[in-house]
Amino acid sequence: MGQITLAGNPPVAVVLRRSARARRLSLRISQLDGRVTLTLPQKVPEAEGLAFLRSKEIWLRGHLAGVSGPVAVGPGARVPVEGVMHEIRGGSGRQVRQADGVLLVPGPEERMAARLKGWLRTRARDRLAEASDRYSARLGRDYSRLTLRDTRSRWGSCTHDGGLMYSWRLILGHPEVLDYVAAHEVAHLRHMDHSPAFWRQVEALYGDWRSPRKWLKEHGAELHRYRFD
Repeated sequence: MGQITLAGNPPVAVVLRRSARARRLSLRISQLDGRVTLTLPQKVPEAEGLAFLRSKEIWLRGHLAGVSGPVAVGPGARVPVEGVMHEIRGGSGRQVRQADGVLLVPGPEERMAARLKGWLRTRARDRLAEASDRYSARLGRDYSRLTLRDTRSRWGSCTHDGGLMYSWRLILGHPEVLDYVAAHEVAHLRHMDHSPAFWRQVEALYGDWRSPRKWLKEHGAELHRYRFD
């Protein structure tokens, strides 16, 4: 893996990546931090890759202009909770409090991000447990456990022994999106695939799942902008 700089105003750093599995040249822009990666199949000369990159420069710069940067969580920052933006402010007492578009986070400033993350994870667990219980009761099948992670590749998963895993960042999005993901994973308790029968089961549990699924595809990466470390 190497790196080059595409000259211009501003210059653009591009990561060059070789892939034995790639069948064609591809250019990708990370929605998390705006990093640009040019992937080349093993036998494609680097010069051909650079020519491909230059041919895509107008497209590349246009998309980079629309990529939002990361948000460091701290005083004055704004983060979403169940789809509603809140401003972070210092608070008193021992618990995070939510009121009128504000999150009041007690304790020293350097601990605010960690404390708020803990509060969000607890809220996510409560909401996801409630939704999973509701849908599994409707399905007539129990799940074995529920775990939360901070995954970037998927919003949820279901194991063969009935374990449900969710990204805690679902609590940042709209409630209907969290509910859809819960219904999706609970449906896997009966269908461990994405067959037509599986999607019929999701619809029977949740209703029309297309809108929240589309939202996740188009906007889900934005939930990873918020940095709690």
